[in-house]
Amino acid sequence: MGKKAMVLRLVIAALIALEAQGAELLKNGGFESLDSWECSNIHCALTSVKHSGSHGLEISGRQHSYEGPAQHIHVTPGHAYHASAWVKLLNNPGNTNGETLELELDFLFNDNTHLYKSAAVHHNTYVGSDWIHLIGDFTAPSKSITSTRFYIKGPEPSTNYVVDDASVTSGGGSQSQQGINATNSVIDKIRKSDIHVQVTLASHINTADVNIHVLQTRKAFPFGTAVAASKYNENVSGGKYRDFIHTHFNWAVLENALKWPHLEPHRGDKHFQDALDTINGLRKHGIKVRGHNLVWSVPNKVQDWIKALSGNELRTVVKQHITETLQKTHGLLEHWDVNNENLHGTWYQDTLHDPDYDLELFNMTHHIDSHVKLFLNDYSVVSGGSTDRYLHQAQRFKAAHVGLYGLGVQCHFYTVPSYQVIKDRLDTLAKAGVPLWVTELTVNSNHDENKGADLFEQTLRALYGHPAVEGILLWGFWDHAQYRPERSSLVRGDNVELTAAGRRVLDLWENQWMTDDTRVLSQTGNQYTVRGFHGDYEVRVIYKGHELTQLKKTFTLGKADHTVTVSVHA
Repeated sequence: MGKKAMVLRLVIAALIALEAQGAELLKNGGFESLDSWECSNIHCALTSVKHSGSHGLEISGRQHSYEGPAQHIHVTPGHAYHASAWVKLLNNPGNTNGETLELELDFLFNDNTHLYKSAAVHHNTYVGSDWIHLIGDFTAPSKSITSTRFYIKGPEPSTNYVVDDASVTSGGGSQSQQGINATNSVIDKIRKSDIHVQVTLASHINTADVNIHVLQTRKAFPFGTAVAASKYNENVSGGKYRDFIHTHFNWAVLENALKWPHLEPHRGDKHFQDALDTINGLRKHGIKVRGHNLVWSVPNKVQDWIKALSGNELRTVVKQHITETLQKTHGLLEHWDVNNENLHGTWYQDTLHDPDYDLELFNMTHHIDSHVKLFLNDYSVVSGGSTDRYLHQAQRFKAAHVGLYGLGVQCHFYTVPSYQVIKDRLDTLAKAGVPLWVTELTVNSNHDENKGADLFEQTLRALYGHPAVEGILLWGFWDHAQYRPERSSLVRGDNVELTAAGRRVLDLWENQWMTDDTRVLSQTGNQYTVRGFHGDYEVRVIYKGHELTQLKKTFTLGKADHTVTVSVHA
């Protein structure tokens, strides 16, 4: 091998090693100077408006929305990368619907063709949105790449903006071992507590003859599903659909039966019984239920007879509906999504010409029933790029003291971001200082069944392994009763058979993330500690292969450590 070839191989090996360590690919991502950035046909200037450090980069003088500061980076074909940047608009957008901000890659190949890939996008951005955090992943094409250009694009040419703290690192696009280790560490810290076992024995009993079995019988962490009320009540598939819910979930949410269009499709034509029968059936099996939803702000989700109303009549009808619904479900529900997807639809506010009507809806609901916990609930806030807008909305509601308890994050994943992207977005939402609930989880995969199961596991690890997440509900589990069933079901067919994803998910929830610990006293001593997941427990004493049933103890393990004392006098 020639000297030049050897040097080239060493350089490539060094680059790959750096990528494996998550090395930074951008130069001067903090914009403390103009070095390394291209500003073709636009004006770039350092500014004291910054996200961190001493400067940001102000962009003006653009003629096209796709123009922005750019930098060439080195990527390896087929490898995954994590990209992020902070952007702030400086003047009102020319688009009344707000502006789109985007991090994009331009790949040039040996045949002079180009491929453009978006790494992160944020829609409906306004000048009052403060700093927007664009975060996402991309995978370099698996073919020979001549050059790769990273750039910021999006706003109308008349809109100036500042960018700061840009970064591209390797390791995005999938659950890295580093991410798995990080989630395992968080799970051990926040989802478990210590169980201190103290055993006393009669003098004649040999420690080698005594086993102590610490068994978790029920999980405390909310794990639930959307339930199709008609299928639940009709006992479809010989009861297998209903039985699966009773066996594997401790929380539920009615998919459609509590939505206003279902309850009252025509004025005065009301249908509460289907919802109430389902709620009562679930509660009889120890399953807690969320209320979804009182009103829905997206225009195409509003009944025609409601759209014919306005002014005080509309306000009165909404209040009557909320009052009646809360009265009929009083004491039956743990949560309510008050004004669904208000981040993406503002029909009630627009029709009443009252931008604060969303706050009024919460305040009204809170005063009618102060015990039920009230939620915002929206999409593309973890699975997409509307994270900062949702945080600002949550902060507005919290400051107004209208009874906001938590944020519902829908999490319909069509492509699964990396652990780091999910964590970053959850970290952002956690700044609101209220619990996060994953209210509508789906993981749609175009891959084979086993790869789809991998993606489902990656997603659950990232969500369960975040300290702000208080509960996780799937938006259905059966391909006969699920939103987008083709790639996201846990079970399929009339026999409700587990898919690869279903086997993986249940292994996590009912095996890996449950505690089942058996110790022989001769090996542990009479005092030892078990690190256990929160929930209900039994402690069983096995003496010479037989359980001493009279010594069985039960307890509930919460955030505080628990001590169990057992006295064996066989």
